[in-house]
Amino acid sequence: MTTPVQGSRRHLVVGAAGQLGSAFTRRLADRGADLIALTRRELDLTDAAAIAAAVKAAHPDVIVNCAAYNAVDQAEDDAPGALAVNAFAVHDLARAASDVGARLVHYSTDFVFDGTATTPYGEDAPTNPRSVYGQSKLVGEWLALETPGSLVLRVESLFGGPATRSSIDRIIQTLRSGQPPRVFVDRVVTPSYVEDVIEATLALLSLDASGGIYHCVNSGSTTWHGLAEVIAALLGSEAGLQGVAMSDVPMRAPRPRYCALSNSRLRALGIEMPTWQDAIARHIRSLD
Repeated sequence: MTTPVQGSRRHLVVGAAGQLGSAFTRRLADRGADLIALTRRELDLTDAAAIAAAVKAAHPDVIVNCAAYNAVDQAEDDAPGALAVNAFAVHDLARAASDVGARLVHYSTDFVFDGTATTPYGEDAPTNPRSVYGQSKLVGEWLALETPGSLVLRVESLFGGPATRSSIDRIIQTLRSGQPPRVFVDRVVTPSYVEDVIEATLALLSLDASGGIYHCVNSGSTTWHGLAEVIAALLGSEAGLQGVAMSDVPMRAPRPRYCALSNSRLRALGIEMPTWQDAIARHIRSLD
């Protein structure tokens, strides 16, 4: 189902050159929405005055913040940089949104959890980030929600869109090159296809849904190895897979081992997210 964009609303997309931001900008433009898109080069997110001025000039009804500092390992040595974009900029956007009567949409991450669960995390599950990146994103959630009506959507393992820079896209590219990708056998995920994330976001806005936290991932969960098996089958690849354990791969920042999310709040509103298998298949078809 395609959710119509309400034509009377003006949308300001921040972080418009990134993976989600570029896809969101394209979707809104294709549907003839009233749109202003700003990249990180066009709007310095570490400058509160610049954010306030840009929002005042655009006077949007909706601000969609797709910008993020997502260099997970680098953040361990750059907490100020991660906090500047993932937290303080969110505060400035939320305050600017309040000043012009706009609604803020902000995206967060599964990294706000510690990964010790054994069933999918609901929106009300206790948070316990183990990395600087996760901590910065959690603070960003808090600051976004200080402005009533703000929507915070937690996504995970994003893939798709014009900027194919995701882990899933790298698996596809590796298999197509005839090489076996290295994939975790013990990390459980619920991937998020950017096209489905955008559709769910527009549905929430169309419904004037209550503010708060929503998990916005494709339905179902799998290990990275299980996900790669499906990709290989769809591609008809015989390259094979190289399964590895998380403990075998040194990483500067700890990752949550179990990070499946439940879409319970979306489902309660009648917004059903397609399965991750369906999303992977659609994405691969879009690449041909």
